[in-house]
Amino acid sequence: MKKQVKMGILGLLLVIPSFLLLFVTVVIPIGVSFKESLTNKEGGFDLSNYKFLFTDKLMRSNIVFSLEVTVISVVIVLIVSYALAAYMRFNNGKIVKWIKNMYMIPIFIPSVIATYGLIQLLGNHGWLSRWVLLLGGGDIPRLIFDMKGIIIAQLWFNIPFTTMLLGSALTGVPDAVIESAKDVGAGKMRLFTRFILPLTYKTLLVAITFVFMGVIGSFTAPFLLGPNAPQMLGVSMEQIFSVFQEKQQASALAFFTFLLCSVMGYFYIRSMVKEEGARS
Repeated sequence: MKKQVKMGILGLLLVIPSFLLLFVTVVIPIGVSFKESLTNKEGGFDLSNYKFLFTDKLMRSNIVFSLEVTVISVVIVLIVSYALAAYMRFNNGKIVKWIKNMYMIPIFIPSVIATYGLIQLLGNHGWLSRWVLLLGGGDIPRLIFDMKGIIIAQLWFNIPFTTMLLGSALTGVPDAVIESAKDVGAGKMRLFTRFILPLTYKTLLVAITFVFMGVIGSFTAPFLLGPNAPQMLGVSMEQIFSVFQEKQQASALAFFTFLLCSVMGYFYIRSMVKEEGARS
């Protein structure tokens, strides 16, 4: 047996356990959910559950609300994270060291504890409101139990990880490229758009994909900090399944959420395939 064939078989054997784990934990549940979503109350198969998602006024508002929260969160997370990563990459000093030592802390705080901490801080009678009153200010506007509360929580959860991803990408930008661009008169904006952004574009797509999937499928923060209506898809799914006992409708909503995440995954994979094709 040739060495190449042996290496191919060995590689296949190494991949099989991961594939089986992925098949059992992801593919099979998705297939079961899809089958359940097509089942009507009479036991037959049709699209009535999906029709409910787009014809029911409350469900439509939940979908729109979830997409609004997700898009706004993704945009703010990327702007803040890119700014932090770029600042730490191209600057030195005590502030940079302090940021490097502190920005990862939210990752190690459980989401439930962090969410209740935000409630204690930003609630109507929370710490922030008390500090403002002690300093002679008036009542602060409501910051939680609506869209703003969910977005604030998503910033807390996603900025550290996204900053770490983008920071690693910016670290890979050679100093020689930056210095050469500056020598020929490139300003900060041209330096960013022509050199830094193209060199970090791949990692930026990864960050967008991860943040989008994390936000749109989140449950803890939307459940504790969000409004009663409209609701994020994860909270709405739990309500439909546990309160209204509509298993088929919950499955349809779950599969629809999976499709939304798949769209983001598709654009990422397509861009990576194009990049690999260009290299070859």
